[in-house]
Amino acid sequence: MFFSVIIPVYNRLEELRELLDSLSAQSFQDFEVIVIEDGSSLTSESVCDSFKEKLTIHYLYQENQGQGFARNHGMQEAKGSFYVIFDSDVIVPKDYLEKLKMAIESRNLDAFGGPDAAESSFSTLQKAMDFAMTSFLTTGGIRGKMKNPASYQARGFNMGVSRQVFEETKGFVDPNRGEDIEWSIRIKKCGFKLELVKEAFVFHKRKNTLKSFFNQAYSFGQNRIHVSRYHPDAVKLVHLLPSAFLVFLALTFVSGLFSWSIFPVLLLVFLIWISLVFFFASLQYMSLKVGGLSMATSILQLAGYGAGLLVEGFRKLLKG
Repeated sequence: MFFSVIIPVYNRLEELRELLDSLSAQSFQDFEVIVIEDGSSLTSESVCDSFKEKLTIHYLYQENQGQGFARNHGMQEAKGSFYVIFDSDVIVPKDYLEKLKMAIESRNLDAFGGPDAAESSFSTLQKAMDFAMTSFLTTGGIRGKMKNPASYQARGFNMGVSRQVFEETKGFVDPNRGEDIEWSIRIKKCGFKLELVKEAFVFHKRKNTLKSFFNQAYSFGQNRIHVSRYHPDAVKLVHLLPSAFLVFLALTFVSGLFSWSIFPVLLLVFLIWISLVFFFASLQYMSLKVGGLSMATSILQLAGYGAGLLVEGFRKLLKG
């Protein structure tokens, strides 16, 4: 068996059903699916049972330990030679595993990370959140639009490793809080080849509201500092840009109150950036509504991440 697909799940029955349905339609069929129930109150065993005629599927249950350790549990039970990890709120294109296998073999990959995208049927808000999370204007391309695939740090919603990588690195060392970034860095430090596979993308069906989207971005900023406790080099210049954006917003507001000579310049810079967000989001999704809402999600994403990184960074400094 070539692939073992590992899916941790926590109270997400319908999302899991959609993911399993997309896996059952894969053009490449040499794989098993392992679902790890991480202490859910709404268990998904019946959902898994309904796919037993379509998939080689195994259901495991554990007391709640966090998604990182749930993934480890699944990989310990896996029989494949390469493990593919998904979050339960993604949908997989039918040629995903076929393209991934080609990339692994042609590029001699030990591990990979794949990007996310918005499917055409997604809501306006889901598309706007997708733009905020993936556009070069907001994240600098670090979530899948970078020139050097070897610089990519895999995310747990769409990543994978060989059996050898898991056995030598022992998987995730943290149940949550940037555990995927930490493992990606450690995999590379151990000498394994981890790269971005652009064609191995998933449709990420986020269920956020604007408020929860901001909170999620805030936690991502905190997680980057948390990872730096394991790897001091984890925070790069690009990760500081959202904090710089937050400071820029604050300076623009303050200058509007106290310095009319600086305010027009700062306001012009902001208006140029937000206009570019509107233009490219509208063009990408062929929707002015998505473009308009992308302005809000882009601001929330950058401000949330920047605030989380600053707050957690100060906490780290205070703790020495």
